[in-house]
Amino acid sequence: MSAARPLEVVVRTVEVLNAVGAARSGLTLQELHDELDIPLGSLHRILTTLGQVDYLRRSPVTKRYFVGRAARTLTGATGSHSARLVTPPAALVDAADETGETVFLTEFIGDVPVCVSIVEAEHALRLFVRIGQEMPLHAAASSRAILAHLDEQVVRTLLEGVELTEYTAGTPHHVDDVMHVLKEVREKGYAVCDNELDPDAWAVSVPIRDGDDQVLSSLTITAPGSRVADAEVRTRITDAARRAAGRLSAELGNPEAVS
Repeated sequence: MSAARPLEVVVRTVEVLNAVGAARSGLTLQELHDELDIPLGSLHRILTTLGQVDYLRRSPVTKRYFVGRAARTLTGATGSHSARLVTPPAALVDAADETGETVFLTEFIGDVPVCVSIVEAEHALRLFVRIGQEMPLHAAASSRAILAHLDEQVVRTLLEGVELTEYTAGTPHHVDDVMHVLKEVREKGYAVCDNELDPDAWAVSVPIRDGDDQVLSSLTITAPGSRVADAEVRTRITDAARRAAGRLSAELGNPEAVS
């Protein structure tokens, strides 16, 4: 008996997922058509279906397609033990050893800031951060450290397209308020979140710049606010975050990004 012939739509769907998953900066409808030679009508139906089940997401700003949450879950990226399966960069490990606190990397996947690597705290951390976790655009230092260096109109469009949840009394939950915070981030060179995402949670995040001086990721050190109440402790942790982000920037070809 001959092998069953694969369904063409299934094969095409897998090809689309593989192509988008391999493209760090996402792909447009036309780029997918050019790469895969799938008719535009059929391709549009596949993309619409994958979007409806969150296997793909389309940026409202760039109109490019990126891997969605459901696809990342399928690969195990959001599993509770994933931190043990992904080797973090040495800069993260060293920063965690130096401070004794949780250190993680955030990257934008499409328009969504996602934790992509983590070293857990030596001390217990009530705030739960895991690989694959999506960080809120407006309330997380890790997101704001990146947003502060993007085009302001793009940032406004992103913020206007999501619910700005008021997690605590200190959460900026209006677009103009967030834009003001981002201005302060640019001036200081790093972002701080103090009781804005969770009560008694503090975080400092520093942008990571690539060889073209673009910011698409950040390094964050987070701890319970009660453990870092002393201003000198916060300064020490901020300095550690800046050094670690500087090392990662240098690895991307930008040794002058953070001193």
